[in-house]
Amino acid sequence: MSPLLALVVLAAVMGLAAVVAWPDRGWLSRWRSGGRILRRTRIEDALKHVFDCEYEGRQATHQSLGGVLRLRGRRSTELVAGMERLGLIVSAEGGFRLTAEGRSEALRVIRIHRLWERYLADETGLEPERWHPEAERLEHRTSAEQAAALSVRLGHPPFDPHGDPIPTEEGDLPPRAGRTLTDFAAGDEVEVVHVEDEPAAVYAQLVAEGVHPGMKLRVTSVAPERIRFEADLDEVVLAPVIAANIFAVPAAEEASDRTAAAAATGSLSDVAVGEQALVVGFSRFCRGLERRRLLDLGLLPGTLVEAKMASPSGDPVAYLVRGAVIALRRSQADRIQVRQSRRQAASA
Repeated sequence: MSPLLALVVLAAVMGLAAVVAWPDRGWLSRWRSGGRILRRTRIEDALKHVFDCEYEGRQATHQSLGGVLRLRGRRSTELVAGMERLGLIVSAEGGFRLTAEGRSEALRVIRIHRLWERYLADETGLEPERWHPEAERLEHRTSAEQAAALSVRLGHPPFDPHGDPIPTEEGDLPPRAGRTLTDFAAGDEVEVVHVEDEPAAVYAQLVAEGVHPGMKLRVTSVAPERIRFEADLDEVVLAPVIAANIFAVPAAEEASDRTAAAAATGSLSDVAVGEQALVVGFSRFCRGLERRRLLDLGLLPGTLVEAKMASPSGDPVAYLVRGAVIALRRSQADRIQVRQSRRQAASA
């Protein structure tokens, strides 16, 4: 072999070695990193499944875990064994349960997931069917510090857009309220408090029918083949298997602090000139760029707003927000939820 050819071969070998073994950037490093991310993702998904089972009073098993994670035989067994070694779960009769550390880790992931769903629902134009899968992707890439910042940005929301409570930073989580719609009888008037987002096909049908937390409806008939209810003057007909994904409470029942708070709120357009109100949230129809613009104007949850002056026609109205006067159309003010103060605003 000539010296030139030997040099070329050596350079090629060194280049290939660099591509394969270069620290942090080489193929081998990325393969190992990808393997670690996959293992962590599977563990976090498994923790969520075990927590969901315990939250709903069911037993997590090898079969249920394998079905959710799509793992078979040896892989499912190895995952469970690894989680036991890490002290995240312990064997229980017929399956396994979370340890205190496992529960804490599960709540961390669930908190991040639901915060992202709240963000995607409130601050993007993403379709409702995509909130859950996108949040599942983001939950494994978000640190506790990033989650805390996201919660601050959103005003520490208590519920995700499906009605699920968001765990606090300390790990507190109230029990889920409500019964499935199939448990109610004809003539019952109820309020939707939770809509299951899985399976995706079922959730897509509920979205198409406009079903959402906070919706008031009246059950008109219940039969083995279908359930009928009226909402917003429209009649909706669902198969029981679909209706079972809707959770509701009797309309007169104050099942949670959220229901009581809702009764004390109204829209900003209801605030008379000279009065003040506290911003508590936004209508579910206020999303994307419109919501972003209102937030940029300073209309954050917890902000005190004063109605200063109305135009001769009554629309728009000038509001004092964080020391600045802004004008809002009634259609915009209708979408800002407030808790009105009974005291008169101080005169300027």
